[in-house]
Amino acid sequence: MEFHHLYLIAVVIGAVVLFSLEIFSVDTIALVVLLSLIAGGVLPLDEAFLGFGSETIIIIVGLLILTASLVRNGVIELINARLLANVRGDSTRLTLLLMAVVSAISSFISNTAATALFIPVASSVARRTNTSLSKVLMPVAYAAILASSVSLIASSTNVVVSGFMLQYDLPALGVFELTPVGLPIVLIGLVYMGFLGIRLIPQRETPHRLSDEFGLRSYLTEIVVLPDSPLVGKTFREANIGALLDINVVALLRGDQQITNPDAYQTIHANDVLLVEATRDQILNIKEVTGFELAPQAAFSNHDLDQLEKRLYEAIILPRSYLIGRTLRGANLRRRFGVNVLAIHRQEETLTQKLSHIVLRLGDVLLVQGDADAIAALENNFFLRILNPVEERQIDTRRTRLSVLIFAGVLLAAALGIVPLAVAILTGTILVFLTRCITPEEAYREVEWKIVILIGSMLALGVAMERSGTAAFLARQLVRWVGDANPLWLLSGFFFLSMILTQPMSNQAAAAVVLPLAIQTALQLDLNPRPFAVMIAVGASTSFITPLEPACLMVYGLGHYRFFDFVKVGFLLTLFIFAIAILLVPLIWPL
Repeated sequence: MEFHHLYLIAVVIGAVVLFSLEIFSVDTIALVVLLSLIAGGVLPLDEAFLGFGSETIIIIVGLLILTASLVRNGVIELINARLLANVRGDSTRLTLLLMAVVSAISSFISNTAATALFIPVASSVARRTNTSLSKVLMPVAYAAILASSVSLIASSTNVVVSGFMLQYDLPALGVFELTPVGLPIVLIGLVYMGFLGIRLIPQRETPHRLSDEFGLRSYLTEIVVLPDSPLVGKTFREANIGALLDINVVALLRGDQQITNPDAYQTIHANDVLLVEATRDQILNIKEVTGFELAPQAAFSNHDLDQLEKRLYEAIILPRSYLIGRTLRGANLRRRFGVNVLAIHRQEETLTQKLSHIVLRLGDVLLVQGDADAIAALENNFFLRILNPVEERQIDTRRTRLSVLIFAGVLLAAALGIVPLAVAILTGTILVFLTRCITPEEAYREVEWKIVILIGSMLALGVAMERSGTAAFLARQLVRWVGDANPLWLLSGFFFLSMILTQPMSNQAAAAVVLPLAIQTALQLDLNPRPFAVMIAVGASTSFITPLEPACLMVYGLGHYRFFDFVKVGFLLTLFIFAIAILLVPLIWPL
């Protein structure tokens, strides 16, 4: 084994480990990989950055902008309104209807965006049908993921696979080339969820516990003991704060000192800050108890107190949110948007830090206070998704129609081969800018730059694997190992390798790691590499057996799920998808 082979294998293994551990963000890891390729001399400098100017990057950025135009001009809201207007009847039938709508939308936009857009709709369906929220949210996330192979643009993973194929002088994937496999996957997935999957999902909360605004969720918040409080000088046992406020005291903050789970004989001082777990309604009741107030970062005027309940919203942190990895102090939402964050909810974790010091994560639910305009501005900047309704905004129907026509025109032009997909998307992007369907400033906020950096860097890794001969070397070892085995076993192996890697890693990274090896293996066995590429695209999007997929992470806390819930429901679904893929892929793309 030559040094550059060993070096590249070490880089790939290191990347897989770092992606799995999630110590650093995916874009940081990808840039480290890129730097390692340059420093190790396995990729010339003039080729290292070509991935960032590739057709793949143009397609992905353009798609995100076109999708943002659809969302900002109310296309999804109109669909949601139609769906909710017809909410009646059997809850299972309605959940399947909701899944079908989500899958249809997710066939053309990312599954994370589709899930985020339909979480409030799912909660409304659950509430109106008196159904446990856990029975609705997981099906929505699964429906969004199921549609990942319906079209080329349904997932950036498909675009990455198509880009790698171009590097090997193979024709790129067509816009609807994956549909003969993707559509049966959606249909079988819907049937499975309707007849079996939905029964395997545990009911984490009873229907009668659902409230209009998820009011019974337990949040972490802070309250201050006022100097004139009658409890000053008393012990926690004497004050009996838990019974007085019906809350759980998690920690006592006194200056720079933090006392976790203070004992019964701890004395209460003026200006002590109590870190407490409480429901939304219990937080509202704090203002009625003499001697306490919400901590300064959640403070508001007496007039605001009277209006608080009307102006209180629950919101979930979305992928690509500016808030992920930041603290409330660092985000400073009060200064930027005029809203106050009163409390934080995180599933299956007891938060014991000061509220302003907690590093926010994807899927955290915040209890925020502000007027409707401020909350709408927060949502429009894609920081959060409001779970309970804000006042309906006026939709410019002219721009709605324009957004749909431009998006449909892009798909039609690319599908009919009038122009290449990248040119069609670039043209559509220019048109949404010129028609003011979305401004460039708004559009660039919607671009998931972490994924752009990830893909640009991983494309470079693919080039290095090919140019250095490492992919060919590994393929030779694999061919020697499998011998004369049926190629279907090899195809199955690459599906499961992609599927397993995509659980801890991003879908795009998993595909980028496996694809060069798969294509080289197919070429050395004189097999058609196209079915291998398609199989990896499907496998890398099969993210059902853990909640680590962003779409699943968003519903994980809201539905009160446990890790094994996804294993139980997703395992059989994964096997069904594999069965469809291994049957249809060699049939449509002969080996």
